[in-house]
Amino acid sequence: MQVSELFKQSNTILLDGGMGTMLQAAGLKLGARPEELNITDPQLIEGIHAQYAAAGSRIINANTFGASAHKLAGSAYSLEEIIAAGIANCKRACAPYGALAALDVGPLGELLEPNGTLAFEDAVEEYARIVRAGAAAGADLIFFETFTDLYELKAALLAARENSSLPILASMSFEAGGRTFTGCTVESFGVTARGLGASAVGINCSLGPKEIFPMAKRLTEAVPGNFPVFVKPNAGLPRADGSGYDITPQLFALEMKPYRELNLFAAGGCCGTTPEFIRLLNGVFKGCVPGRPAHAMPSVLCTPMNYVNVDGITVVGERINPTGKKRFQQALRENDMNYVLEQAVSQVEAGAQVLDVNVGAPGVDEPALMPQVVKALQSVVSLPLQLDSSNVQALENGLRVYNGKPIVNSTNGEPEKLRAILPLCKKYGAAVIGLTVDGAGIPARAEERVAIARRIVSAALEAGIPREDIYIDCLTLTASAQQDDVLETLRSLTMCKQELGVRTVLGVSNISFGLPGRGVLNAAFLTLAMNAGLDLAIMDPAAQESQNAIRAYQVLSGRDRHSTAYIAHFSGETGMAAHEKASSRADSREQLMKAVEQGLRG
Repeated sequence: MQVSELFKQSNTILLDGGMGTMLQAAGLKLGARPEELNITDPQLIEGIHAQYAAAGSRIINANTFGASAHKLAGSAYSLEEIIAAGIANCKRACAPYGALAALDVGPLGELLEPNGTLAFEDAVEEYARIVRAGAAAGADLIFFETFTDLYELKAALLAARENSSLPILASMSFEAGGRTFTGCTVESFGVTARGLGASAVGINCSLGPKEIFPMAKRLTEAVPGNFPVFVKPNAGLPRADGSGYDITPQLFALEMKPYRELNLFAAGGCCGTTPEFIRLLNGVFKGCVPGRPAHAMPSVLCTPMNYVNVDGITVVGERINPTGKKRFQQALRENDMNYVLEQAVSQVEAGAQVLDVNVGAPGVDEPALMPQVVKALQSVVSLPLQLDSSNVQALENGLRVYNGKPIVNSTNGEPEKLRAILPLCKKYGAAVIGLTVDGAGIPARAEERVAIARRIVSAALEAGIPREDIYIDCLTLTASAQQDDVLETLRSLTMCKQELGVRTVLGVSNISFGLPGRGVLNAAFLTLAMNAGLDLAIMDPAAQESQNAIRAYQVLSGRDRHSTAYIAHFSGETGMAAHEKASSRADSREQLMKAVEQGLRG
């Protein structure tokens, strides 16, 4: 099989099984470095690869999983020597079967900041060294597997994209609760890895086929139908006596049958799975066509632990922004992170779902400060961030260290600005906000603003940013100075939704600048904007008039079914209690309607 044909297969292809399982059976001693066998016993390694290839595997992982500087410390062989030998062994075994040899890469064995001491850029450089060695040795693709930290996987993916052009398969290991050891959700993994350039995403290790299946299903739903997904489950769960895993090849094959409905790109095995496990998968996936029906993709912003689907109104907290805030500007100049974090925590408590982050103040080194603030925020709060800056270098520095999928609020309709910002968003998998303004300023008429929006959307699509990740800010003008333009803003909002099919943004509080009773005006304008199709409302989440307007709108628009959230807030009840009462009322209404209908008939 040629690399160019990898994602064009008409049938689900098979991956290999557990290298460690086979080496243990061959007498590998506890504490020995399996990767050194690439040099000291190449016939053993090549023979194991060949057994998997003969069983039907079409992607074989080289014996390089632990070939990192940290794990090889003290070895008589260099990382480059071990990887070169490992790829050579794998390629010799693959050749007779037309299989592809993958550079197999696992976690470095060191925790990244803030959980550990390894700096993010140091992790990127370590993975870059591994990737360069694998590419130089002739690997056909890169297989990142068994990751539990999304931040470390990001470092690996960036290193791969910046140092090779090889296809990348990226896989994480999840626990029974549906999260990794560090708390990452299946959806956050799928969305982030795809955005960072993975060619396929999957789940491996930790659990058996039965336990992984519901997570694999969620993963297929988190990415487009034509995006490749794969699995490599363990041979069940470990036996209590430590003698191996609890299911046979036959039972493994039986438990893999439900995966046919997921139309996977590829499937294989991990710990405990031998060539016999893989051989039986040939029958399981015979005639199974990769790819799933196309489905409308949600627009998602995420951190490892928090996955925000921007479906309907989403609140972006506006207070981490120095504009008009002398105390905040002072905090930025003095590098007072405690003050910044206090603003973040208070907005989380007030109900923000995303936090705007702007650190552009006079006397501040914005490119240096942006990544510091992003890392500090992500160590304390789990909400996605909106990186807000006109400084391209500050944006790139913030995007590079961000853990998850953010949104960037920076670009407008000027070609130079689009050329600078959109490639960054594509590289780092970020959603983007385009403002309907260009060199001539903000147009008065809705049609002119939409014309700018159309240029932005076209440029973003051309840059490879999917439509669901394109947002348009139609720009809120102050009612005190430009009263006649208020309705034009709302009209342009509706036109962008209907004509361009993109999501929309407004800075709500701009409407009331210079007028008394600002909370009243903000809430009224927000209600009009929501009815016009607003998705992201940049506002103070502590403004109760606006929050109540959202709660009321969710009821009146039918999004808050049975008024559950509305009742929970105003009655002070828990969500479950409010849901039970709302359901009871719904049942009563249904009974009443039936009685009325019967009375009318009678």
